[in-house]
Amino acid sequence: MTASMLDAAPRPLITGRGAASNTETGHPSTVGSIFHTALLDRTSQGDYFGWLEHIRSAAGCTRPVRLAGELHTVHRHGDAATVLDSSSTATMPDGTIYKACGNRRASLCPSCARTYQADAYQLLRAGLVGGKGIPATVATHPAVFATFTAPSFGLVHRRVVKRHTCTDRRRCDCRPKPCRARRPADDATDCAHGTPVACFARHDADDPRLGQPFCLDCYDHAAQVVWNLYAGELWRRTKQAIDRELAKLARRLGIPRVQVGIHPVTGHRITKPPVHTSCGKVAEFQTRGAVHFHALIRLDGVDADDPDAIAAPAAAFTAADLDAAIRAAAASIDFTTPAHPDQPAGWRIAWGDPRKGIDVRPINLDGAEVTDSMAAGYLAKYATKSTEATGHASVRLTDETIDYYADPDGSHAARLVAACWRLGRPTHKPVPLGDRPRRGDAVLPPATTARDINAENPYAGLRRWAHMLGFGGHFMSKSRRYSVTFGQLRAVRTAYRRAELPDHPGALQIGHDDQDHEDTILVVGTLAFAGVGWHTSADALLANTAAAMARERAATGREEIAHELGTTPPTPHPLEHP
Repeated sequence: MTASMLDAAPRPLITGRGAASNTETGHPSTVGSIFHTALLDRTSQGDYFGWLEHIRSAAGCTRPVRLAGELHTVHRHGDAATVLDSSSTATMPDGTIYKACGNRRASLCPSCARTYQADAYQLLRAGLVGGKGIPATVATHPAVFATFTAPSFGLVHRRVVKRHTCTDRRRCDCRPKPCRARRPADDATDCAHGTPVACFARHDADDPRLGQPFCLDCYDHAAQVVWNLYAGELWRRTKQAIDRELAKLARRLGIPRVQVGIHPVTGHRITKPPVHTSCGKVAEFQTRGAVHFHALIRLDGVDADDPDAIAAPAAAFTAADLDAAIRAAAASIDFTTPAHPDQPAGWRIAWGDPRKGIDVRPINLDGAEVTDSMAAGYLAKYATKSTEATGHASVRLTDETIDYYADPDGSHAARLVAACWRLGRPTHKPVPLGDRPRRGDAVLPPATTARDINAENPYAGLRRWAHMLGFGGHFMSKSRRYSVTFGQLRAVRTAYRRAELPDHPGALQIGHDDQDHEDTILVVGTLAFAGVGWHTSADALLANTAAAMARERAATGREEIAHELGTTPPTPHPLEHP
């Protein structure tokens, strides 16, 4: 199997076949015999190969979703529809349809995360070189790879390599600098709690001390989880500030604003700055537990005839101008969070030191230091990760499971989770149920949302996202015009599978009416959730083995094709973290 079938967080014991991700029960001493019995039972069945074909679309998934119900073959002609045939999933192997979970986290489902990573790579790279419906002219737009990091919340162990001489950063063996070499003449060598704050070790890349605070009592865990909570808002304001800096530059260069229309009511002209940014962004957890953002930022112009088109900026704008705008915006943006009983003045939210916390590198397509493939591959890789770098991994925490992970006197990760739970506690006076406003009441404006109603506690999200150490934003996002969407990439892949395997169950058009023809045949499913995970560990082993063999055959085929064409299969290279 590619990964464990057990839940990432403890849950109450659930009995019943198919109720949980691991449905096998029994005494540990009998697990081995149960596994071998299930393995023999499955492989000795007459429809074993039919079962393998049935589960092929989800074979590599760790915890597939099982669906049960009926499938109807419908002939649609105009506005009318006729049911030609109906069948039940009860006649299929295991009585269910297996659907891949689609989880992006490699620690939970490596197979689905691999597909997500491949889609993310294509999406991000298309915004730099074109393709997938994006014009190839974007390759001429100035673009940079920017990294925005959080400020310091306390001293942590680090590994710094001033100059890399290795050829493969994934297996870097360069000699790092001493972690924090301090002499008594420079500063005190002990903190207020008596913990040494000097470290002369040259940490290896896999040293477990990396990211761990020198003194857990000195480290500001509360400020870090609040920063994680508001990091998305900080990025939004920074993105707006970058566009403002570019608009100022356009005025200094004498480039006028572009008229894109006329206001239908006032009749005034609607104008836009002649340049703006489009970006694809990925959030990554550092080993210390703070998120930071990697962004591919591209300069775009404005087409007066088609404001929604992706146009090239004026020749006067360069990557150096974009670099300067990013640094100026990052240095100028900061804000203070709302008051909290533990911090009446709120917390200041800003990026780290502009000299070290902001890194901007131009992207080139000619094989220079940072290429489009390297940048897209680096971001796609981290789009499948979460809090694993911090040593913490769990699903959403509840009152029943929080004690497994939170400890105000425990490890670094346990203190971060505890800080989320403590700061996210209800801090406002509860309103009686009968006095709470309702959407239909006149006292509640129609535009009011649930977020507005709960505005008395702006830190409530810390409990909801305690398993993410306070960060509740998207791990990957993009501007509307930057590139294609995941939905478009998945639709193309679905259409390809239907064309290649029209008789395979995975090619059925279940629940999708994506045909534009007035006369067509659809397969409509009325399916219900029947469970999560494989029925037994033996089923998981057989399915994952079949999927692994299929991947090996596909990889061998690609290598053979590349050999015949005299080319090398492209492989994205990760970019070294600054």
